[in-house]
Amino acid sequence: MLRTLRILSIAAASALSVLAATSLASAVEGSPANSANLGPVGPNEPILATVGKTRIIAFYESTNGACSVSAVVFDASPNGGGEASRRVRVVLHPGELFQIDGVKNEHIVLTCGPNAKGLTVLNRGEVLTKSASAVY
Repeated sequence: MLRTLRILSIAAASALSVLAATSLASAVEGSPANSANLGPVGPNEPILATVGKTRIIAFYESTNGACSVSAVVFDASPNGGGEASRRVRVVLHPGELFQIDGVKNEHIVLTCGPNAKGLTVLNRGEVLTKSASAVY
């Protein structure tokens, strides 16, 4: 009986692992508009955005009332493959803005919330509109 319970628990854990991996893979491969998370997010939670063919993953840690932001920017086109990725780090005080530029006058603007309680994309409507129009 104990052996059966152990086997069932291992099977359940394996099934959950496969489900989580499948969900993550489909989120990454999904359309840019569907895989966006433009915030606000708390510490160590990801901002996920697409600007043209550039993908951005950003998160922050609260440091002395400021947002210590780390962002990875990479080419999401089939030939890009993430090999040309770049990491950018910046400290934003509450209310300060940080702009990441893409090509064709596309950009994303990140801002730190009051008391470093959140990070958000300030131009979220513009980013979502351009992402959706790129898909269709």
